[in-house]
Amino acid sequence: CVMRGIVVREFGGPDVMHVEERPTPKPGPGDVLVRVHAAGVNPVDAYIRSGTYARKPALPYVPGSDGAGEVVAIGRDVTRFRVGERVAGTFFQGWDAGRITAEAMETALGGRLQGMLAEHALLREDGAVPVLPGWSFEQAATLPCAALTAWNALVAQGRLAAGETVLVLGTGGVSLFALQIAKLHGARVIVTSSSDEKLARARALGADGTVNYREHPDWEKRVLELSGGRGVDHVVEVGGAGTLEKS
Repeated sequence: CVMRGIVVREFGGPDVMHVEERPTPKPGPGDVLVRVHAAGVNPVDAYIRSGTYARKPALPYVPGSDGAGEVVAIGRDVTRFRVGERVAGTFFQGWDAGRITAEAMETALGGRLQGMLAEHALLREDGAVPVLPGWSFEQAATLPCAALTAWNALVAQGRLAAGETVLVLGTGGVSLFALQIAKLHGARVIVTSSSDEKLARARALGADGTVNYREHPDWEKRVLELSGGRGVDHVVEVGGAGTLEKS
């Protein structure tokens, strides 16, 4: 049995990705085979493909850290899932709970493990989660990387509470999930962007305050004003060296 998938045989730009036929993987003990219906794309996928990511996969490999689909086969001893169930993969297949370990970080999909940009993907039983009723495969495929990054930052680590103020930098995937998660917790959210159109969309998603950092190069002062001179309780810092001091 063969399937089609995107294969990377050398590190580089988007032109190193090619659709090829590959053997369809067979589930071993504790594995589930998923027919992929939707896949998400994240910056980490581009970093891995370019060869600039700290953990380089062995070539060739199938990229893609996010995806969702339908279980079509299960390996021996699998008890959590049955054929026909809808699931999404987890970013680190070997990290179930607790503190992250170096060993768990070697189990990232689309890195050391073959990824989701193929017709079928092999997941560990504990590396898959059920898709919620009413959710589309496309919706579920956006959650594992960006959404859980935002959730971990604000809720698991930040202990976000109602009434707190969150500053979200930009309108990328992590930032927009952070905006929605913060609003669900009853927090106040300020969003920055260089685009008035994107800021308008952020306000439609519930942003309480917005700052165009092109109009306000000292955007941290405008954020301070919007917070009544108090500052914010959390910053979703995705800009790195260029924004950390202002954050």
